Amino acid sequence: MISVARSVTAACALGAALAACGTAGTPGPARPAPAKPAASRPPVLAPGPGGLTPVFEHGPRTLGKTVALTFDADMTADQGPRAASGEHFDNPDLIGTLRALKVPATIFMTGRWAEQYPAQARSLGHDPQFEVANHSYSHYAFTDDCYGLPTIGADRMKSDVERAYAAIRKAGVPHPLPYFRFPGGCYDRQALRALSGVGVTAVQWDVVSGDAFATDADAVVRDVLDGVKPGSVVVMHCTRSAAPTTERVVRTVVPQLRKQGYRFVKVSELIGETNGHR
Repeated sequence: MISVARSVTAACALGAALAACGTAGTPGPARPAPAKPAASRPPVLAPGPGGLTPVFEHGPRTLGKTVALTFDADMTADQGPRAASGEHFDNPDLIGTLRALKVPATIFMTGRWAEQYPAQARSLGHDPQFEVANHSYSHYAFTDDCYGLPTIGADRMKSDVERAYAAIRKAGVPHPLPYFRFPGGCYDRQALRALSGVGVTAVQWDVVSGDAFATDADAVVRDVLDGVKPGSVVVMHCTRSAAPTTERVVRTVVPQLRKQGYRFVKVSELIGETNGHR
């Protein structure tokens, strides 16, 4: 799942220059300081019936060939010892490839991942090519029977999401977006109700890349290319240990989709387009 503060340096310089202008030797009339533009707020969906957390799956199909690549930075609360022993839950090569290909992307980050890799979290949070959103703190499931993940009770769901935001900000991400991805993509009405006061939009997807634990990059490429439609949201992962083929998949998929006329965008752009065409 950012409030993008735009620089006003140029505007201030222009205001100073205008204030200094006037007839030589005659002070010019006082001019008000240029107004500071308000920081844009990331778009969100309106709450569902009864104030339930809204769920977003894909953008409009009729506004051109746009597609959002999203990457889950997964790490459960109890995987610290595995990281300490050398298991990689990060994927710097993947992020480097996205930067080299100039592909904007949305990173759904768990709080535990941000604590483990604060320098990488901070780098992503300060790079305008990316936006960082919430993927829970612990990566425990918000429903029963969710791919074998440990579960979290309804009474702890809200605090888990808030703890994730705190950890992500502490790692140096100044403006994590008000977007939340359920661990495993598993949710029900109880989970949506539990998060109704947090103010997030739950972000799902319409294209499953199949990169989790995959060893055949070509198969993942086919799944992505066969699934993408205008407005699609593709789910992938940026954890080397759990998704070792993803960087190779991105290197193949990106040029092929561009050849088909697709433009890569962040989730926030798709949600903004959805709000404008309801």
